[in-house]
Amino acid sequence: MTFVMLDSSCVERGIDQASSWKPVQQAKFRFVRTLGRKWDLPGPTKSYAFPDQARTYFQNSQFLSEFESAYVQQMDAILHLGPLRDFPKRQYIWAGSSPVDVGERGERTIDAILAATIRNEQRNLRPRTKLRLFQEMIAWWLKEMGLIDSFQVTEVAPGAGLYRAMVRRDPQSPETFITDVGFGVSQVLPAIVLLYYAPEGSTVILEQPEIHLHPAVQASLADVIITAISSRNIQVILESHSEHLLQRLLRRVAEGETSPYPAIRPSDIKLFFCQSVEGVSRMEELKVNLFGAIENWPEDFFGDQFGELAAREEAAATRQKAAE
Repeated sequence: MTFVMLDSSCVERGIDQASSWKPVQQAKFRFVRTLGRKWDLPGPTKSYAFPDQARTYFQNSQFLSEFESAYVQQMDAILHLGPLRDFPKRQYIWAGSSPVDVGERGERTIDAILAATIRNEQRNLRPRTKLRLFQEMIAWWLKEMGLIDSFQVTEVAPGAGLYRAMVRRDPQSPETFITDVGFGVSQVLPAIVLLYYAPEGSTVILEQPEIHLHPAVQASLADVIITAISSRNIQVILESHSEHLLQRLLRRVAEGETSPYPAIRPSDIKLFFCQSVEGVSRMEELKVNLFGAIENWPEDFFGDQFGELAAREEAAATRQKAAE
């Protein structure tokens, strides 16, 4: 199992934040006991909040409320898309709500698209480039990934409150419902929408977004993620089994500034390999160099590809010899 984390704080957005970062010197701080407070502090509690007694026990502990507030804000900024997404529908009901995200199973994807559309939200592929309407951006990526030629969400009739997601497979194809094209379109759509719908500064967790996608599209998904973190100041934590997605990511590292998408460096990503060792799950960090190579590949990381190829050629030679 491969864990990939892309950190927007280091990705170049016109300012080299990674090289200019300096560790903050640890400040010397000491709590000052409030006079006359002789009772003991309560024991640890299972809560993100500090007990009220802590604020009265010390004279200079009022800042603890700021810690609590920052924690809540950070947790609220985490958006998660699970590995199993809802089946597409021929019609969707939308009452004008603006969801926080696309839902655990992507069930609010169309709601998010319509909410962004009604607000006339715009996105771009990289800083200082042409802005595109939200639906236009989603449609552009679906086409760029080679899935479909066009995509739009339209109302069945004015004021009906019923909407349908329509796609065109290629320029010569008739427009049809999203339910009538490959299943992969509806499965990857929530991931793309979430990456562009999430507020800037968010942390987006994606579980196996490559499900039901063929290899070429799995690779293209890496470009979607790279572009989103660069242009939208978000962090993406990705859990994936896709060799194709990982190889595209490593290729973009190797290309650097020559990449057609925003450049990423080894310092912009963290790769972890998770495996069970003697009944305990352990995570090993994989070291990526400037040339997009992993220096400490785990054994049989993606199976024995060379062994499979050699065995196939040997078997083919044996059968050919027998046939002669």
